[in-house]
Amino acid sequence: MAESRQIRLQVKCPTCQTAVVWKPENAFRPFCSQRCKLIDLGGWADEEYTVTAQEEGLLEISEFECIYR
Repeated sequence: MAESRQIRLQVKCPTCQTAVVWKPENAFRPFCSQRCKLIDLGGWADEEYTVTAQEEGLLEISEFECIYR
C-alpha cells in the first residue's frame, strides 16, 4: 500500500521534451531514450553547448612549476 502513495517525479527529456519518470530503472534518465542521450552527446561533441569558466586567479605556468619543484 505504501508503494501506491509514492510520488513519481517526472521531468522533461532535454532533447525532445517527452515526460520521463525519474526512477532507477530508467537507464537513460533524464533522457527518454538512448537516441535522445546520443543526440545530446553529439551536441557537446560539436561544441553546441559551452560551460563558462572563470579564468581569474589561475596560476601562471611558472608559478605552477615552482609549487611542484
